[in-house]
Amino acid sequence: MLIENRLVAYVVLALLVALVVSFLMTPVVKTFAYKVGAIDVPKDNRRMHKVPIPRLGGLAIFIGFMVSILLFAEISAEMKSILLGAVIIVVLGVVDDIMALPAMLKFVVQIAAALIPALNGVQILAFSNPNIFSESLYWVLGGLSVPFTVLWIVAITNAVNLIDGLDGLANGVSAISATTMLVIALVGGQTQVSIVLAALVGACVGFMPYNMNPAKMFMGDTGATFLGFILATMSIQGLFKYYAVVSFVVPFLILGLPIFDTAFAFIRRVAHGQSPMHADRSHIHHRLIDMGLNQKQAVATLYVISAILGLSAVVLTTSGEQKAMLMFAALCIVGAVAARVVFPREVREELKEELEELKDHGHHEEEKPAEGQKDEEG
Repeated sequence: MLIENRLVAYVVLALLVALVVSFLMTPVVKTFAYKVGAIDVPKDNRRMHKVPIPRLGGLAIFIGFMVSILLFAEISAEMKSILLGAVIIVVLGVVDDIMALPAMLKFVVQIAAALIPALNGVQILAFSNPNIFSESLYWVLGGLSVPFTVLWIVAITNAVNLIDGLDGLANGVSAISATTMLVIALVGGQTQVSIVLAALVGACVGFMPYNMNPAKMFMGDTGATFLGFILATMSIQGLFKYYAVVSFVVPFLILGLPIFDTAFAFIRRVAHGQSPMHADRSHIHHRLIDMGLNQKQAVATLYVISAILGLSAVVLTTSGEQKAMLMFAALCIVGAVAARVVFPREVREELKEELEELKDHGHHEEEKPAEGQKDEEG
């Protein structure tokens, strides 16, 4: 019990230090962003803000995280490789926030950054077989371990970046995902993983007051890719290694929202003959805005979804599959009821009217409500 109390104390301290440093560093980073011209100008309809807002807020998150890690975490060889990869990701993000870099160059550098931990022991060696009818309980990756690990890290890094489209969305979802992993790590007595995740949660929360709608600062690619990178690597350290029996499900539950949005975007773009890296305005958060929700309602909806997935993952790792499924079903019902309470009646009525118009007038009329709605928003 003494060890558990000490672990909780370290976790709380790591979280608080990261929170305070991140919060205090944000105004400093904001001044720096103005000096180097890292400003997000609303030049297309994908952007929800109306005035120029400084980026680079991710630098404050990174500084808060690093100060806490250096004070409280044990810097093992694996941890060094994760931090080195994170530094590369942050440097890439800072340069990209100041001057937009080509997508392919960023992709190559991300692969290089992911290779550093993947070649130094941070690997997905095996995971549970999703085929429940198979006699083999596990898929041992063997020689595919490194490429599979790199794919996972790069995918999650970009997935978090892709959902960074509304004030506070990527930061909040990352904080929820990191908190879920932290709870699982604490239950499993994973000291170092717990401290790292606590530092990440604290750094996210410290930046939150500046990032919530209406945002005073964006975290930019610097923050979104950094958060994705740390979440990906720590999911390997804390989930794939310690929860092999359910390791196929747990990380996908915790990071379900960014994974689904990225997969959906990839399929959608390929189906339309576009590059998978082509930016568009059809992400989940854009669709919620187009349905009539305001930014705060859309972000709150996605927070609830992320929290439901996270709680289900916690129950799955601590109580088994049946309880997790019951928990997931119950939370979905609660979420649906909450949605009816939170969202104004006018929004629901507008949706009903639009659906009736679509039925009456066919596919040709489908674009007109969207255009009218954009005019109203503009």
